[in-house]
Amino acid sequence: MRKVKKKITSVGVIGLGFMGSAISAHIGKEGFTLTGFDIARERMDLLVERGGEAASSCREVAEKADVILTSLPSLTAFEDVIWGEKGILSSKRKGLIVMECSTLSVEDKRKAHDALQKTGTMLLDCPISGGIRAAEKDLVVYGSGEKETYERCLPIIHSFARANYYLGEFGNGMKMKALANLLVAIHIVSTAEAMVLGMKAGLDPELIYTVMNDSSGRSRMFEVRGARMVRDDYENPSMKVKVFQKDLKIIQRFASDLHCPTPLFSDTVQVYLGAMAMGFENKDTASVCAVLEEWAQLKRDKRKRRK
Repeated sequence: MRKVKKKITSVGVIGLGFMGSAISAHIGKEGFTLTGFDIARERMDLLVERGGEAASSCREVAEKADVILTSLPSLTAFEDVIWGEKGILSSKRKGLIVMECSTLSVEDKRKAHDALQKTGTMLLDCPISGGIRAAEKDLVVYGSGEKETYERCLPIIHSFARANYYLGEFGNGMKMKALANLLVAIHIVSTAEAMVLGMKAGLDPELIYTVMNDSSGRSRMFEVRGARMVRDDYENPSMKVKVFQKDLKIIQRFASDLHCPTPLFSDTVQVYLGAMAMGFENKDTASVCAVLEEWAQLKRDKRKRRK
């Protein structure tokens, strides 16, 4: 007789940054018991304000939750969450499910999967697309790993995402996320290129934005990042240029390992490196527009229309 799995009622979120904070807010609204952890005290305070419980460590989250979502900015953070002194592994919790939602290499996620599996914990590879609109639940989950375990997590996924796709074996989620991020990287730079060309030709940036968003050339990145370019405002980033460097390197390695040429992407990477060199590392990725403005010798307040 098949054993009936216990209904998931408690959820943990480790990593309460831009994405994790928005996700946890949606999960809490759906009635799940919510526990979270982040190294930043102010993010923990916000979780408590929203009705969640702040844990003292990743191990405490693992001890209290049926399912944990990890949303982390770097490999170093991920390794500490899994293997740290008070990490998830130290809980030795059998039956725990971890949905790994960060953008990390398949190889690094596989190492964690194998280590956790030995203690009875199941890790799913579930990267998320659309982080900039996490507060609006405009997210898509790329799920991969053990199918039955993934399906048990669907009520949680439905609480914070508008769509989800089960993609098969572990690691396929990150492969799909690499494709999504490749397009995002290119589309942000192409948006900046069009904006700078238009402004250099004497067109008003707000007019460019309005018209192009009603054209066949529009994209989600034009809609979202283009608005920042119009305002020339790259503060309070939803994705910092320096954090995006990690994602770019993952794509480069992914393509290189497959001996697959990515000429457009390779050229795009240089613009983000330019942003780093110009001091935009802590600004939004839309700041590549400022990079191209500099390269084009465009001064918004002093530019002259071409004759």
